[in-house]
Amino acid sequence: MTFLHPLCLRLTMVCLLGLLLQANVCQAQEVPIRQDSAAAPIDTIVKKFDERVISNLREMSERKTIMGKLLKAILVFDREDEEVIGLDAELIQREYERHNYKVVRRIDIITLDALGYSIHDSTRVPRNFLEKAGNSLHVKTRRHLVRNKLLFESMEPLEPLALVESERLLRQTDYLLDARIIVDERTTSEDSVDVFVITKDLFSLGGSGSYSPSSGAGRVALRELNFLGFGHQVRGSYRFNMDRPRPWEVAAGYSIENISNSYVSADLTYIDENYYKEKSAFLRRDFFSTNTKYAGAFGVSHVEERLLLPPVPEDTVQRFTDLSYKRQDFWLGRSFKFKSYNLGYEPRGRVITALRVINTNYDVKPTETYQDNILVMGSLGYSVRRYYKDRYLFGFGRTEDIPAGTLFSATYGYEKGDLYDRRYLGLDLSVAKYNTTFGYLYGRAGYGSFIRGSKWEQGMLLLESLYFTRLYERGNWKLRHFGIVRSTIGLNRNPEELLTINNEEGLRGFRSGLLRGNRRIVLNYEANLYTPFSLFGFRLATVAFVDVGWLSYGNRSSPLRNSPYRGYGVGVRFRNEYLSFSTIQILVGYYPKIPNNEDFSNFRIYESSRPFYDFADFRFERPGVAEFR
Repeated sequence: MTFLHPLCLRLTMVCLLGLLLQANVCQAQEVPIRQDSAAAPIDTIVKKFDERVISNLREMSERKTIMGKLLKAILVFDREDEEVIGLDAELIQREYERHNYKVVRRIDIITLDALGYSIHDSTRVPRNFLEKAGNSLHVKTRRHLVRNKLLFESMEPLEPLALVESERLLRQTDYLLDARIIVDERTTSEDSVDVFVITKDLFSLGGSGSYSPSSGAGRVALRELNFLGFGHQVRGSYRFNMDRPRPWEVAAGYSIENISNSYVSADLTYIDENYYKEKSAFLRRDFFSTNTKYAGAFGVSHVEERLLLPPVPEDTVQRFTDLSYKRQDFWLGRSFKFKSYNLGYEPRGRVITALRVINTNYDVKPTETYQDNILVMGSLGYSVRRYYKDRYLFGFGRTEDIPAGTLFSATYGYEKGDLYDRRYLGLDLSVAKYNTTFGYLYGRAGYGSFIRGSKWEQGMLLLESLYFTRLYERGNWKLRHFGIVRSTIGLNRNPEELLTINNEEGLRGFRSGLLRGNRRIVLNYEANLYTPFSLFGFRLATVAFVDVGWLSYGNRSSPLRNSPYRGYGVGVRFRNEYLSFSTIQILVGYYPKIPNNEDFSNFRIYESSRPFYDFADFRFERPGVAEFR
């Protein structure tokens, strides 16, 4: 059994949190109580308990003692969940559609520091030493960065979707916690408007770390999401004392977004790990908004990788082969909107065409199936994107945009190689629906395969679905359930192209080094219970999960014929929404079935910072070969 102990801030915060929880001195979040007669007795009990805890803490904090000063510095007694407009699942567009095509007279931009301020309450200011000290270390986002994100300008007509899309883009910016765009109704006329843009920063400097005393191995990661307030991002990580062929690994990245208000971003990446090395540079522009006309990218990369060889029954250690290649990649896309004869309405549907050219040259080929090649691909797609607002999905109360809609794409390609030529065919369809009573349901089906002569090879069938329930509330407690089904079926794949069920690919916390296959089915269930407790601004949630995974090897095999691998677990999750630190999770997992020829404990206690699930935005992306992973 291994335990990854968080470094510095994580360790201190976890210990203090545990002690205070046991002593019943955690701060309670004040959330409006439902007027529900059936729930009233429980709500009253919870409320009385919360009030008693807050009253005791408030009394202690007023004392002129060391403990009193400490409590006053770290706890906030009057925190309330911020109001979120649009939680009734109305399309966000409807908030502003009455102002379409009015001239924007003036744009006032207000940027708020990371700690102590509220985007919905102008009276909120930093109240304690920690908030004031944190803001003094933080460089506030510059107004021109916010202005460059806006899809409307002063003295220009306001296009449909411009306000709502601008607000969403600001909210999805890494260094901003939230954003709100408000039309000043006091000065609005029949033909013109004044607009307020209010943004609230994240504390952009953050990081994470872990350490195992038994082995001396650990990891340190740092990131700055808004370098000097210019929106540049710097990331780096370092692993040490590893038991792999080399004891250290390092990775670094630098990104510049929205260069000169063009929505073109630059990315530099350097990775030097035991089994994967990469050097790459890219310029890219995505279909960042519903009404974006052009997107594309150009980049170069050099990759060295060690591929795991197919398993045999007598294997007790992993076997690898080497792969190395250089690649130049270019693509360009154009979207077309449908005509509308309604001046105040812009259709969300878009037809998109794209062309991509990839030139790959191998320095080291693992098998004879790899060849230097030029792959030309063309895609035709249809996309409809809508966004709803909700909370308590990936965050702990901040506003989150939920994508829904439809995305269909058909891709055809031709690969010119130094050994043989072949074609590629790919189809992909995804659909999602959302409402506040039913929840969210997403489904996707995809297929892709190369065709050489009459033989279909390196094919893949992908089926997946994600469902989460509405948010259940009882007093100050909130509960949401998640369910995921994923199926990846390889068809005539190369022998070295293998799947796992480790961690995010299947069973969280599972870590087999030998279990591999080319057909996989995974079921995941998770329940998140958000508590009313908070310390240092870190909100606490509990997690319970059940994971089941089937894996098989062979083109005619069926994963369901094998007994599944299973994982059961519970844990805690905490996060401060105002900081750029990753969500911290400490989980305990139990795995009743262990692969043959491997000897590790059925129990595992581990720390994780990655979310296990994510939304699929219905944004058309570059044409490409379906990823087999």
